[in-house]
Amino acid sequence: MSDSGIDLRSYAPAEQIRARGRVLRQQVSPLARDREPTSVHRPGVPEFVEASNAGRLPHLRPLRVGRMIASPFTFYRGAAGLMAADLAGGPHSGLAAQLCGDAHAANFGLYGTARGEIIMDINDFDETIAGPWEWDLERLAASLVLAGREGCADEDDCRTAARDAARAYRATVDALAAMPFMASWTALPDESVITQAKAEALLDDFAKAAKKARKNTSAKVVAKWTEHLDDHETGIRRHRFISDPPILTAVEDRVAAAVIEGLERYAETLRESRRNLIARFAVSDIAFRIVGTGSVGLHTYIALLHGNDGESLILQVKQATPSVLAPFLPTAPTRHEGERIVQGARIVQSETDILLGWTSLDPTGGGTELPFIVRQFRNSKGSIDPTGLPANDLDDYGRLAGALLARAHSRSLDPRLLSGYLDGDERFDDSVANFAVRYADRTEADHAELVAAVRAGRIAAEQPD
Repeated sequence: MSDSGIDLRSYAPAEQIRARGRVLRQQVSPLARDREPTSVHRPGVPEFVEASNAGRLPHLRPLRVGRMIASPFTFYRGAAGLMAADLAGGPHSGLAAQLCGDAHAANFGLYGTARGEIIMDINDFDETIAGPWEWDLERLAASLVLAGREGCADEDDCRTAARDAARAYRATVDALAAMPFMASWTALPDESVITQAKAEALLDDFAKAAKKARKNTSAKVVAKWTEHLDDHETGIRRHRFISDPPILTAVEDRVAAAVIEGLERYAETLRESRRNLIARFAVSDIAFRIVGTGSVGLHTYIALLHGNDGESLILQVKQATPSVLAPFLPTAPTRHEGERIVQGARIVQSETDILLGWTSLDPTGGGTELPFIVRQFRNSKGSIDPTGLPANDLDDYGRLAGALLARAHSRSLDPRLLSGYLDGDERFDDSVANFAVRYADRTEADHAELVAAVRAGRIAAEQPD
């Protein structure tokens, strides 16, 4: 074996690897997923929210809380760390995968590839880390119950969506385990995943979302969010962001200079040919932009670059913080949180943004550099809102997301090993669904506790416009 740690001199037959998985199921049954939803590791809800606000910009903390109290599902989206504390107390098979870390139903979306294709995949990796594959699946399943409840689906439909996600995950693992390695590596890249996941009811939803995604480009953002600035000396027509507080605001020259310097260094994290690509652009403007729920209060900027013949490119420069799962896993120290996110995305996604990279910069001018990721802000991104689906389509979405999650995990965890562990046991699907319903109930109680804390004045909240 070479220093790389890769052994290309020996081969283990598929059945031998499956047998190793079957041995593991004797130690921890897949049916152990059916359990109580909470752990002794969990903090109180107000304490969790206060702790998760540490290090965020103080004036934006109330806005983050305001978004979290909007509904149990939005609370769940901002509470990956709370669920990690609960999952840490549960059983697991001992098989690790590169996790999304926050695999809730709204973190699966459409985006464009470098060839102009629209594909669907996991699209958020802020919490990515190596850990038990069960954590991602259980977070997905519980989110489907919450999304269904928000969309007024009945309990049977919600449970069915969670069960179908687990069943599709298991079936996809089996299918990938039986494929040639090269075929399994490139499986499920496009709309064909809908048919393979038996989610045909979503074909129209996918088509509509893809149509919108194709229009969701940097050029569209420039048309809506900027004003023209003509440089009479060079004849170049540039643009500047129009402030729309609190979501989009101008930054000081010092901050803009720090972001541009960070972007220049970020180019070194790209592949060589892509460095040549980004070097052909120049920055026109920098603005601060609030995004998401879990990311509210972090330093997040968008950079407007101009290119060839009126071309525009918008990059997002987003602060990277440690994964909320890290305190509960035996992980090695991370060299750079932005690099962790980028490397995790490159492992998990079928295709990553060609301009995805990382950098460090000092936005406050205090002498301390923070880690950031950089990616295209609008590369034909779109989504299918799980809370807006008809009740009888929610299970299709569950099957689609379950299949995509299985493919994602198969990049780092041999599907033959996992297939042996699950061993075609249909009872596993119900075990996951039972836990998902219990955890959704727990989340609704957590959300109510946060709402009560806000009403009592213990935690400040600002409702978004």
